[in-house]
Amino acid sequence: MTHHTHLLIIDPQNDFCDLPSPAKPALPVVGADADMQRLAAFIRANGSQLTDITITLDSHHRIDIAHPTFWRQADGSPVTPFTTITAAAVHAGQYRPRQPAALGRTLAYLDALEARGRYTLMVWPVHCEIGAWGHNVHADVRAAYNQWEDQQGRNATKLTKGSNPWTEHYSAVMAEVPDAHDEATQLNHALMAAMDQADILLIAGEASSHCVRATTEHIVHNLARQKHQRIVLLTDCMSPVGGFQLQHEAFLQTMQAQGIELATSTQIQL
Repeated sequence: MTHHTHLLIIDPQNDFCDLPSPAKPALPVVGADADMQRLAAFIRANGSQLTDITITLDSHHRIDIAHPTFWRQADGSPVTPFTTITAAAVHAGQYRPRQPAALGRTLAYLDALEARGRYTLMVWPVHCEIGAWGHNVHADVRAAYNQWEDQQGRNATKLTKGSNPWTEHYSAVMAEVPDAHDEATQLNHALMAAMDQADILLIAGEASSHCVRATTEHIVHNLARQKHQRIVLLTDCMSPVGGFQLQHEAFLQTMQAQGIELATSTQIQL
């Protein structure tokens, strides 16, 4: 029996990889470089059995509601990366958008985000800036899927996310707060249709505490469930952002409890 096997690689980008010096990734995840090397080896070893490959790309502008460039503190000083900002803190004047005219829309976003109960706004370092080195795919992963493209005679799908500066977009399926005027932030029906076609869906990428987690949760929630599908998290091809190990562990436990398979890239049987 022929299986439709789809490999979904979430944000395998330089800025998330702890690459050796002199590389200077903006938001390196400890272990990510080794994750991506293992993923590349998996693609090379199993390419003939992969029907489709989709690569998501975190794609931000420099000025973004989740970047320090958007914010200032009450005294006008910069907001440092890894600061969490709540609607209450903005109402209290502790933080303000650098552009005063943005205050109303900012508060509306924070209220909507917090009402969903998934995340509090995190100010990340400027990362995966469109056109910058950090936006590029890890070289080993790109070489591996390029080889697959050459062998298959067709392209892997590349999917960008995160270009709307008014909403966080961890998940490749939809933004945390979809913008009614921006279809790119809303449910990605084409991606979900591709996931629905798969008999086996393999998921890898960075980081397991955020973008991998959010994407997987949205996929599981939105699958049509017209047939039994085997979803596998390649656990040795993903790592959490530093300080978010508990979120990583909770994610894996929750997914396993929902019937998602956990396996390493060398354990998996296709």
